[in-house]
Amino acid sequence: MGSLGVEFIPPNENLELKFDSSALPPFKLSEIRAAIPKHCWIKNPWKSLSYVLRDVVIVFALVTMAIYFDNWKFWPIYWVLQGTMFWAIFVLGHDCGHGSFSDSALLNSVVGHILHSFILVPYHGWRISHKTHRQNHGNVEADESWVPMPEKLYKELDYATKLLRFKIPFPLIAYPLYLMRRSPGKKGSHFNPYSDLFQENERKFIVTSTLCWTLMVALLFYLSTVVGFLQLLKLYGIPYMIFVMWLDSVTYLHHHGHEEKLPWYRGKEWSYLRGGLTTVDRGYGVFNNIHHDIDTHVIHHLFPQIPHYHLVEATKAAKPVFGKYYREPKKSGAIPFHLVENLVKSMKKDHYVSDNGDIVYYQTDPKLFNDSGKKDK
Repeated sequence: MGSLGVEFIPPNENLELKFDSSALPPFKLSEIRAAIPKHCWIKNPWKSLSYVLRDVVIVFALVTMAIYFDNWKFWPIYWVLQGTMFWAIFVLGHDCGHGSFSDSALLNSVVGHILHSFILVPYHGWRISHKTHRQNHGNVEADESWVPMPEKLYKELDYATKLLRFKIPFPLIAYPLYLMRRSPGKKGSHFNPYSDLFQENERKFIVTSTLCWTLMVALLFYLSTVVGFLQLLKLYGIPYMIFVMWLDSVTYLHHHGHEEKLPWYRGKEWSYLRGGLTTVDRGYGVFNNIHHDIDTHVIHHLFPQIPHYHLVEATKAAKPVFGKYYREPKKSGAIPFHLVENLVKSMKKDHYVSDNGDIVYYQTDPKLFNDSGKKDK
C-alpha cells in the first residue's frame, strides 16, 4: 500500500495504479478550510430569507394555479412541481438546523419550525438526529441515517423488513416511518422527548417541535373539512409524497450508489475527515438551484456552517486539496435520469457490511430478490 493512497495491482502483464479511497488522506481538515475563501463562511440572513420568500411565493402560486385550472391535465404537473418545492423548503429548514441560515439561533429556530412543520417534519427532533449523522458520517457503529447494517443484524431481519428497506419504491417513501421508528436496529422516535435519540437537556426542544407538528396536522384536518379530503389530497398529500421521494432519493445517493465501492469505517480507522470524504456530490441538472445546491454534499458535510449559496464556490476552491479523494459528479442533463440507474443498482447490491474489520464495504445478498419470499437462513 502506498502512502498516498494507491495500491499496486498487476493485471495480466501490465502494471497499473488503482486509487484506494480508504487510504489515509495526505491532507488535514484545516488545509481544506484554509483553501475556502473567507467570504464563503459569512451568513447573510436577508439573503437566506430571500430564498424563503422565493420558495413560499412559488408554493402559493402553484396552489392558486391548481385551484384555478382544476383539471386532470394539470394535476400531475402540479404534483411534481409542488413536491419539488416542498423538498426545497425542507433544505432551507435543514440549513436552519445547521446554523448556516444565520448567526441568530432564534431566527434559525423560528424559520426552521415554520418551514419544517409545514411539511410535517419535527424540526428539533430531526435537527438533533441529523447532527448525530453529520458528526458520525461514514461510521458503521454511530451514523444515523442510511447507515449500513452489520451482517448479523441483516440476517436477523424478516423478509418483509428487507423488502421494505431495499425494494423500490418502498425505500423512497420510508421517511415518515423513519421519523416514527428510526431504522432497523435502532430504537426511538423523533417525536418522543424520552427517545434514545435525545439527551435530557434536549427534551424541551422535542416537546416544542412535536407540538408544532401536531398543530400542522390539526390544521390539515381542519382544511379537509373545508375543501374536502380529496381536494386536500391533491393539493397537499400527493406533493408531500413527492417530497418524501426526493428526500429519500437524494439523501441515499449522497452516501451510496457511486460507481466505485465506498468505504465505511469502525473504531480507530474512523475519523471525521475520512467519514466526510465518503460522501458523494451529484448533478441534478435544473434542480441544483431549485433545491439550493444540496448536491454539493462533500463540503456541506465537512463544513455545515457554510451557507448553501456559497457551497459551489467553496467546493471549487477545495478541489485541489481533495485531489482524487473528490469524486467529480457526472454532468447531468436538464433532468437527472442517470441517477435512477445509480439508485436501482445500489439497492440491488448494497445490503450489509461484514461484522468484522474496521474498514468495510457493502456486500450483496444474492437471495434477497428471489421469488421465494422466504427468510434467509
